[in-house]
Amino acid sequence: MLRESDPNAPSEKLTVTDKAATASAAPKSSSEPTVTADRSEGFWPVLQNRNFLALWSGQVFSQLADKVYLVLMIAIIGSQFEAPGQSISGWVSAVMVAFTMPAILFGSLAGVYVDRWSKQSVLVVTNLLRGGLVMALPVLLWAAQDWGTVQQIPIGFGLLLGVTFTVSTLTQFFAPAEQAMIPLIVQTSRLLSANSLYTTTMMASVIIGFAIGEPLLTLADTVLKSVDGGAGWGKSLLVGTGYVLAGLLLTLVKTAKDTRPEHESPHPWDDIKDGLRYLGQQPLVRNAIVQLVLLFSVFAALAVLAVRLAEVMPTLKSSQFGFLLAAAGGGMAISASLLGQFGARLERRSLNLIASIGMAGTLAGMALTTQQLWPTLGLIAGMGFFAALIGIPMQTTIQEQTPAAMRGKVFGLQNNLVNIALSLPLALASLAENWLGLAAVLTILGSVIASGGLLTWYSAGTGDDSTVNASLAEQEGDRA
Repeated sequence: MLRESDPNAPSEKLTVTDKAATASAAPKSSSEPTVTADRSEGFWPVLQNRNFLALWSGQVFSQLADKVYLVLMIAIIGSQFEAPGQSISGWVSAVMVAFTMPAILFGSLAGVYVDRWSKQSVLVVTNLLRGGLVMALPVLLWAAQDWGTVQQIPIGFGLLLGVTFTVSTLTQFFAPAEQAMIPLIVQTSRLLSANSLYTTTMMASVIIGFAIGEPLLTLADTVLKSVDGGAGWGKSLLVGTGYVLAGLLLTLVKTAKDTRPEHESPHPWDDIKDGLRYLGQQPLVRNAIVQLVLLFSVFAALAVLAVRLAEVMPTLKSSQFGFLLAAAGGGMAISASLLGQFGARLERRSLNLIASIGMAGTLAGMALTTQQLWPTLGLIAGMGFFAALIGIPMQTTIQEQTPAAMRGKVFGLQNNLVNIALSLPLALASLAENWLGLAAVLTILGSVIASGGLLTWYSAGTGDDSTVNASLAEQEGDRA
């Protein structure tokens, strides 16, 4: 028999047989059907899906706004709170703590509620609230100018920390809702292509956002100078507009079923334990999350080390570190395009091992060319190329192997771990470079990636996990 697909999804014929799924993230009876979907490749079928196109467009604006927000905080501190002769680092450290703490405190908890709420509503509301908070910052800081200090800390700076903490808390709900939405609007056979766009956007936003943040904010202030008299309100309006545009685009995402039919109240700690128990029973999902955590740790460290790389190169200034990071983004884009076109033909276990060794090799090569611009740019581009070959299939594996009822919990735990992994290298990379030297740190990062690839390859055993799909009948039913 044939099952009709979501009318908002691309047209695909799904053949339902009476054989049981040979491998699934959730146990199924032998009478349940296996869904075999059309396996045509490439980005075009995914981009024809209006729901996914709206989701991806919203992600672009939201992710960039997240990264430029940190640049905005540094700009506000420099213009309003830094005293002459005083280092800005203490103020910036406080903002970074306020931005990372919600990920540690609420990352897993947010996923529990996302499983029971309408995911589209979460996506829209979190972006609109973040946009409103950022746009309100200039008014809040202006009003707090005469409020004095508490323990020698300006009350205005306390408001800045409060807004940062709230914005980051809302992000913890947005991220798992976005990841859990993808399998609801994209056919299972299209997940690898969809994640080629999703994961590359997520990783590239870290690079591009930091690289273009300052010139974009300067341009916004220049454009609005005639309105605010040079008060610098344009910066906040630009970032806030990014969030608002994301929220408006996400209102276009429609799916017949984006939440589970459960009416009982969430039991947060029990649900978090369920998620941890599930990861303990699913080595493919667990190993994929470990690989992603290691990958994001390396990229967070690279964002810090790129400044030092630019500083030691005779042909670059430290402020031009963005050129180095942009090379990694270019490598990712090429890799994502190739993976989206031909990735379904590749066996993921072997691909992950090859890409991990390749990425480790490029990092080791960078350790030998730290003062040579063009070789370093080529190696960084190669690193981005191999990184996408790791991150995209791993994210797809998590979506395929996780049943709908568990996605919020699993993605919440994943985001919790990834955010912790991002914060530690940001804090430690510079210290490690001062202590061990740039070449040694790059070599260590390569060893970490290679070890993760070997662990995943060994744990996956001899099975071809590229053919293992989780609860396909359930996933297709969610889209029907």
